[in-house]
Amino acid sequence: MKHVTNKESTDVQLLAALLGASGSNPSGRETASKLLLRFGSLRALLHANNADLLACAGIGRTRLGALRALPKLARRYFEESLPCGETIQSPADTEAFLKARMQHLEHELFCCLYLDNRHRVLRFDELFRGTIDGTSVYPREVVKEALSVNAAAVILAHNHPSGVAEPSQADERITRRIKSALELVDIRLLDHLIVGNGETTSLASRGLL
Repeated sequence: MKHVTNKESTDVQLLAALLGASGSNPSGRETASKLLLRFGSLRALLHANNADLLACAGIGRTRLGALRALPKLARRYFEESLPCGETIQSPADTEAFLKARMQHLEHELFCCLYLDNRHRVLRFDELFRGTIDGTSVYPREVVKEALSVNAAAVILAHNHPSGVAEPSQADERITRRIKSALELVDIRLLDHLIVGNGETTSLASRGLL
């Protein structure tokens, strides 16, 4: 018999609540449990295609709509954790924001978060979009945009569609190039975060800046 962890139990409860389980509708919890068993995880379930979801017992158009809305709602919630003009309170806020914006993407995206000298958010830019294999990043564009908003500091970020958040040698090289370019105009590079499947890696914490 499979041992049910606290996380799995909580996932079932949350999903059941979303599906409308109640005392008068106990089938919601059963449906939630079967869905998680079939797809293996909450993330896999929420990324499943419509046909596969509709093929499951207990899933109609209304519940399908609720499942489709949940990731979008979560992304909007975390995107609002770093509104323009607000000071970044912790690295965890930055990571949550970036994961909400990037971890679901199937293509590589290179982004910049521009900050003033009090670490207030000036702007978030999606600068370069690539394929699943990579993207071309131009340091001069990062510098140009940083100067246009009078930024004092920059945080770089990009996602790995493979889900693995380990920096490559190419990631380390472009980070050094951008840092050198920013230093020429007296702008600090605070970090370069790589977003994977549910995790992020900080190049600053690895001593790679």
